[in-house]
Amino acid sequence: MILRWPSFSPTRKPSSPTRNTTTCNSLKLRSNSIHQCKLEESKNNSEENSSSSCSNNSLCLCGRRRFLETAATSLSLLPIYPSNATDLHPDDPMAMLNRVHPPRPDWYEEFYAAAMDKSMKSYEAEIAGYKSQLFANLRGKAKEIVEIGIGTGPNFKYYGSSTATNVFGIDPNKKMEKYAQAAAKAAGFSSANFKFIQAVAEALPLSDASVDAVVGTLVLCSVKDVATTLQEVMRVLKPGGLYIFVEHVAAKDGTFLRFVQGVLDPLQQRVADGCHLTRKTGMNISAAGFSSVDINTAFLSTASLINPHLYGIAYK
Repeated sequence: MILRWPSFSPTRKPSSPTRNTTTCNSLKLRSNSIHQCKLEESKNNSEENSSSSCSNNSLCLCGRRRFLETAATSLSLLPIYPSNATDLHPDDPMAMLNRVHPPRPDWYEEFYAAAMDKSMKSYEAEIAGYKSQLFANLRGKAKEIVEIGIGTGPNFKYYGSSTATNVFGIDPNKKMEKYAQAAAKAAGFSSANFKFIQAVAEALPLSDASVDAVVGTLVLCSVKDVATTLQEVMRVLKPGGLYIFVEHVAAKDGTFLRFVQGVLDPLQQRVADGCHLTRKTGMNISAAGFSSVDINTAFLSTASLINPHLYGIAYK
């Protein structure tokens, strides 16, 4: 059976936030450095096999977590993460990495990274206007930046001067590094100005109050624990620092889109690396303890099922 999602038209354009950030200080990495996880061969689980028809129409999956249809027959072995988790402790980044993102086969991590690098061009073209206005708040103001879920590095072009900015990219998939490095180089960043760190957002390997800004685009949909992630964002930000976010969230209750999201959410989690369609992320950000939060809403025609989008800035 072929699933065809309805498409939606974009709405209003964003207004440009105008707040300033604080003076930059040096970023201090925790003393315990992040080491690569040794991949362990996972045990085979017996599961019921399912089949589906394929066509040129692909499932509309999360922008950050969109997958290619050709991997569908192999994805039944991937876990479905719970919507919330309250027993995570971010004291040990390495232990948290292994717990939240258990070692996976090299072929899967590489295939996923390559798929993300190839499949996001139309989405990034449509979201570019929103990102440009948000990231303008960083230029010349934030020297030390941490991007959670950096993936293949689509945001490097928005950071401005590469010589005045240090970016630390956090991602659990080590295979994303070569794509992120290539994007950084294309944007003029040297190896001294960009460092890729294999870790999860629930346990950032950074010191308290050590960065001027945290950036996350299409990340909170797929972290295992949203509350813990936002606590980590607050912890590493300097006083007055800012958190820039672009996230897709659940549609309005009672709408047809919300109904479809609820039906397909379990499948989305399985095929899109833990991405949830029904999270109310705006409520999480508003309740995280930021001094102020500016949130706007947009619908993207290239996103379809993963609408609406929230974008904005939260200040510590």
